[in-house]
Amino acid sequence: MHGEFKVPGGKLVVVDLDVVDDTITNFRLAGDFFLEPDEALGAIDAAVTGLPANADAKLITTTIQQALPEGTVMLGFSTESVATAIRRALQRATSWKDYDWQIVTGPPLEPRVQMAMDQVLAEEVASGRRQPTLRMWEWNKPAVVIGSFQSLSNEVDLDNAAKFGFDVVRRISGGGAMFMEAGTVITYSIYAPVELVHGMTFADSYAFLDEWVIIALKSLGIDASYQPLNDITSPSGKIGGAAQKRLGAGAVLHHVTMSYDMDGEKMVQVLRIGREKMSDKGTKSAAKRVDPLRRQTGMERAEIVDRMVETFRGLYGATESKITSDELARAEELVAEKFGTEEWLQRVP
Repeated sequence: MHGEFKVPGGKLVVVDLDVVDDTITNFRLAGDFFLEPDEALGAIDAAVTGLPANADAKLITTTIQQALPEGTVMLGFSTESVATAIRRALQRATSWKDYDWQIVTGPPLEPRVQMAMDQVLAEEVASGRRQPTLRMWEWNKPAVVIGSFQSLSNEVDLDNAAKFGFDVVRRISGGGAMFMEAGTVITYSIYAPVELVHGMTFADSYAFLDEWVIIALKSLGIDASYQPLNDITSPSGKIGGAAQKRLGAGAVLHHVTMSYDMDGEKMVQVLRIGREKMSDKGTKSAAKRVDPLRRQTGMERAEIVDRMVETFRGLYGATESKITSDELARAEELVAEKFGTEEWLQRVP
């Protein structure tokens, strides 16, 4: 069995192993990382060989740590990343380049249709009717998107939302509220088979699925990085946040919203942002929490989106695709059945 894990911001960890009588044998670790002293590599191989094939990441990590020679230095990887690569090998995880990726750009959709489209495309990938897909969203009207488990009344000032013309919708993934206006945010979704993130914790999978974005932003001169659990940030401030949903049908939905040119004053009138949340972010002003990409790059939004698409295509290969008429029809059905209903919006009042 073979497994790989590219450490976000770090090096590639590669493992090869056999399983005999539910026991790991012939384990070999490799990669472009740095490791001192030399004998630490053999110590890791010896420690993993003999572990049960159903060992969880915690047991693997602890076993490796205990076997390392005193003073071992690991650069570009960690014992946790070795454990992730092992679990991916055992669960026969896939990699980005195992798939024929497609890219969908737009078209602008109503907020409720956007929510439904995420579910539809994830289900289409799970069924095999659609190849794994990156979708770049476009917005045709203002919206507040709240997480699946957020309280509507705690998160949104509905009177001000109506005053400013914002639709309020609820998505299927967890996480916090998103403040959307046409042309002011960059939003994308990844729809992939769950095998792509096999063996990873949720924390690892967030950074793994967004590493290409960090690369794209760095190419624009932004010192971007991933801040666990789900933030994309820079020394100048937060850029965006991610959310994720793993569907029982066998797909992972991962989506991110990044601010391009946010109206911070309007945001604090529409969203109920508590003092505790603000103090946790180390700032007194909600308007300063999200640092717009426009200020950091000086580029038009479309130019940044183009660079992101170019980066994704260059790393993983991808062809252009479109939302099909059947997919749009199914999304509209879901709006009527679910996403456009008060029952769904008020599921956590």
